[in-house]
Amino acid sequence: MIGGVSALAMAQALFPRYADAQTISFTDSRIKAKYVEYPSPGGNSGKMRGYLVQPSGAGKFPAVLVIHENRGLNPYVEDVARRAAVAGFVALAPDGLAPVGGYPGNDDDGRTLQAGLDQAKLRQDMVNGALWLKKHELASGKLGATGFCWGGGMVNNLAVAIGADLNAGVPFYGAAPATADVAKIKAPLLIQYAGMDERINAMWPEYEAALKAAKVPYQMYRYDGTQHGLHNNSTPRYDEKSANLAWERTIAFFKQHLA
Repeated sequence: MIGGVSALAMAQALFPRYADAQTISFTDSRIKAKYVEYPSPGGNSGKMRGYLVQPSGAGKFPAVLVIHENRGLNPYVEDVARRAAVAGFVALAPDGLAPVGGYPGNDDDGRTLQAGLDQAKLRQDMVNGALWLKKHELASGKLGATGFCWGGGMVNNLAVAIGADLNAGVPFYGAAPATADVAKIKAPLLIQYAGMDERINAMWPEYEAALKAAKVPYQMYRYDGTQHGLHNNSTPRYDEKSANLAWERTIAFFKQHLA
């Protein structure tokens, strides 16, 4: 019995705690938020759905695409979009699971659904979201992108895919793009890594060499003692000090390059 209770408690401790982790309410008076649909040619269904958040007041605003992890648009990523809007950006967080009904309400099922998608078409859905946001009536024409885990890798690949249409990228612990493609990157990058993230960090030396060879402007920060997912404040991997510093750096970088 004691063992059973202990095992249950341990399992529950690993579940994301989204209600406790919300930092900006969806009813916050500083922002306006809504779900939007837009065309996505070449994606998994030809259309997409996302969470669009703007600062209250008159636009236009610099734009930031917020790309989710490998489990769809969960409440944590929606909260990140609201944080970006509070900082003065119009933010779009696409839901890559929209073609299969959207984020299912829990991360385990979301992870399974995302793994079952055509991955090339999923990447195209993210590219289409970026280009749709850049041209949005609320947007100034300057576009940044940030993302986490799978989304961090997608930021790197987005920088390859759209070249000069991206004005700044901030990947969090994301897989590096193909070395041969790095020369296509035109946006300055702020690259953020966890200290204890062996698989992702092993990609950095080759990625850095390619960035230098292509003369891509970049900054890199590694947060010692932290785990992959350090920014996600709904999970036990969250590191408050490092997450806050990383986000401060993210906003400063976007303000520098998207003004």
